[in-house]
Amino acid sequence: MNNPPDISPVEHETEEYAHAVHAHVTKYLMVGGLLLLFTAITVALSYVDFGWVLSHLFHTNLSEGQGRKANVTVALLVATFKAGLVAAIFMHLAAEKRLIYRVLIFTGFFVLGLFWLTYLAWYDPVHR
Repeated sequence: MNNPPDISPVEHETEEYAHAVHAHVTKYLMVGGLLLLFTAITVALSYVDFGWVLSHLFHTNLSEGQGRKANVTVALLVATFKAGLVAAIFMHLAAEKRLIYRVLIFTGFFVLGLFWLTYLAWYDPVHR
């Protein structure tokens, strides 16, 4: 009866693998730390009245609704950054740029086509 061949990994292969895993784990931990940091920033910014800040910065009077719009805008900017970070790193979109641009170009042409069809339907003389 033959014994199976020895397929145990070579010493340097396991070291390279461990280093590669460590690099990935470090990157994910850094992104997780950034997400926690920006979550804390979002909470801290929720206590700031940006309507008041803008009115004093530009010496104008903003209504309460405009102040809320400013707060929502700042919150959406922070949330957009966090979502981009998650998409780029955790969804591996940063490494797939070529595919992303192809999908983006296709989507752009598709949207322009839909806008064109809407334009044609808007000025259709049959329904007037």
